[in-house]
Amino acid sequence: MGLRRALLDDLEQAPPGDIDFLECAPENWIGLGGMPGERLRGLSARYPLTCHGLSLSLGGSAPLDLDFVDRVGRFLDTHKVRLYSEHLSYCSDDGHLYDLLPLPFTDEAVRHTAARIAQVQDRLGRRIAVENVSTYLTPHAAMSELDFTLAVLEEADCDLLLDVNNVYVNAINHRFDPVEFIDGLPASRVVCLHVAGHYDEADDLKIDTHGSAVIDPVWALLAKARARFGPRPALLERDFNFPTYAELRGELQQMRRILHGGDAAHGAAA
Repeated sequence: MGLRRALLDDLEQAPPGDIDFLECAPENWIGLGGMPGERLRGLSARYPLTCHGLSLSLGGSAPLDLDFVDRVGRFLDTHKVRLYSEHLSYCSDDGHLYDLLPLPFTDEAVRHTAARIAQVQDRLGRRIAVENVSTYLTPHAAMSELDFTLAVLEEADCDLLLDVNNVYVNAINHRFDPVEFIDGLPASRVVCLHVAGHYDEADDLKIDTHGSAVIDPVWALLAKARARFGPRPALLERDFNFPTYAELRGELQQMRRILHGGDAAHGAAA
């Protein structure tokens, strides 16, 4: 489950066995003291913690913020974080742009982004994973998203956090087969999965929001990913429009059934 401040009470009160691990954005917690910092320490002592970054801007043109990378490294060490991931996108240019913007699918962008990923890995002394992001346009596509992703993974020698909802959203928005995308990925690189809800702007336009329940086609893609890669750690993302904990728990149970080889056809139980 994603660690969001609006869910702190629910996460602290969750019965044993509901949640296997938590994921947080380090930017939202680094240097945080007082009661929020104490609650984070309590949860990270109770659950394994992974981190999913928001602001490295791996594909950006501005120099990497190495001081920030060092702060992230200390946070990862303090909380014994085993998995750190970031987005395969950019989000800064002489300042933070507060959005995950699409990269051009070119050889130059592969080399540039992979070099920055390798620099982060060297600085941290650990492998990181990059996440496929949802997009609504492509600045320039000399290759497919799949080929671009494969090239970055190989060039940087990094791992992949596969966001199943983003595969579905991009397949609709850019008109490709999501199953072919998943089939084209190397199992050895996939270290974690994400699922989330999205917004239907139109039949041919889906917006990644993390603000609604996961829909059946995304559950079906998760089942496809499980069949393709075997069981992997998987995370339910919810960032706003939070339902009751019982509804979230139902989605967690649905995710667990799929990852354990159960039926993906039934919706989450409330």
